[in-house]
Amino acid sequence: MPKSGENTKIRILDVAHALIMGHGLAGTSIDMVLEKAEITKGAFFYHFKSKSDLARALVERYANQDAAHLEENLKRAEKLSRDPLQQVLILIGLFQEEVEQLTEPGGGCLIASYTYQFEELDADIREISAQAVLLWRQRLGAKFEEVIAKYPPRLVVRAQDLADGVISTFEGAFVMMRVLREPTQLSMQLAHYRNYIELLFSSAQ
Repeated sequence: MPKSGENTKIRILDVAHALIMGHGLAGTSIDMVLEKAEITKGAFFYHFKSKSDLARALVERYANQDAAHLEENLKRAEKLSRDPLQQVLILIGLFQEEVEQLTEPGGGCLIASYTYQFEELDADIREISAQAVLLWRQRLGAKFEEVIAKYPPRLVVRAQDLADGVISTFEGAFVMMRVLREPTQLSMQLAHYRNYIELLFSSAQ
């Protein structure tokens, strides 16, 4: 594809992502994307057959970026410490550092925004979304398995549930940010989750 065509495709994806985060998937029309991206219908349909095709491309891109982001931070945490518990705490700290840069409360997860229209979406989109979430469960769950094996927790917990807790912390905090218009909510909730992990494995300290 010519470079100009690739740039147009990226602009469509960027504009559509921003619109969906503000209006939801159902509330975002192709005409809104055309106006915001300043392109013609012909340019849009050259790259995407339909709104559903656009939605699929968006979630694929988001899932790939999200997976790469998780792996990058996991590698950083593992490089900074050989201890699995410290790696988890460092990982959460890295996430905190990132979200502390947020100044606007409009952030969120594209996959979470899709869930309000999930039954209307095609199976491919639902599967991509599920696999993106399951990747976090798998990668973080494996790390928590290492922690539990080395440091018996003070309460009975499953590694999978601790991994899901990280995801739930992010998603719940995004809701609080948007409703209360408080950009600091995500950093605060990650700090609480980190406190929970430290207390849960406090016998290891």
